[in-house]
Amino acid sequence: MAGLIEQPVLMAGEGWPDYGLVDSGHGRKLERYGPYKFIRPEPQAMWSPRIGDWDADGEFVSGSDEDGGGRWQFAREVPQDGWPLAWNEVRFTASCTPFRHLGFFPDMDPVWRWMRGQLAGRDDAQTLNLFGYTGVGSLALSAHGPVAHVDASKKSIAQARENAQLAGMAERPIRWLVDDAAKFAAREVRRGRRYDGIILDPPKFGRGPNGETWRIEEGLAPLVSDCRQLLDGDSRFLFLTVYAVRMSSLALGGLLAELFAGLPGKIEHGDLAVREEGEGARLLPTAIFARWSNPG
Repeated sequence: MAGLIEQPVLMAGEGWPDYGLVDSGHGRKLERYGPYKFIRPEPQAMWSPRIGDWDADGEFVSGSDEDGGGRWQFAREVPQDGWPLAWNEVRFTASCTPFRHLGFFPDMDPVWRWMRGQLAGRDDAQTLNLFGYTGVGSLALSAHGPVAHVDASKKSIAQARENAQLAGMAERPIRWLVDDAAKFAAREVRRGRRYDGIILDPPKFGRGPNGETWRIEEGLAPLVSDCRQLLDGDSRFLFLTVYAVRMSSLALGGLLAELFAGLPGKIEHGDLAVREEGEGARLLPTAIFARWSNPG
């Protein structure tokens, strides 16, 4: 039966031709997104930068209140409608969003690679992507079979559909669903559905399409419990990431260990990180995760 491996695991992304972490320090990071470079806040970059002067096309400056906020400041012209990037065979649009992100999460690179490894050799796997954002992960998973992509934001779903068109994957078997992730998972349980793999990336706080309120401290355990009921002994994985909360990866692993005790496989936990480019490169942690995997 699935047991918890207590030793934490590090999943580190090394960058790729269209993305790189150039430098970090003093609470900020300098990243390369195709032909453009941007500076964004990063509280976990507690050290000093390696590079003396950061030359960036734009910088996101955080708001002064506790609720966050902020705005972009540009040193040079950047396309307001975004510009195309690629991860492996998946093409998508990057853009400077009002939420400091650039339309995808580059630290998910090792997660996308790990999930595809769990489904290697399959072209009929049923996977579920909850809080799927702009669809890069769903497009990557669609190489192995049908994907249900769920996000409460109509704008994110629209961007995901555009990314599918850009990637030449519009005909892939992906259901793009504007829905509350927790309610959707609960309905799938009632329908008796099953999946071969589930990825969920819940925010700390959010609202559903009909004004539903999500708080991770209250909603995470019931959601993961529902996800467990959508998996069986032939399923391959569940991957859970959590950002910007006072919680340890060991706590996430303990939750999975309780809920997945009746399944084969193993449960691991640890940190996601991105490695800087160049000499003296350091690892910048970005999120914590827990994962269940079953080699079958």
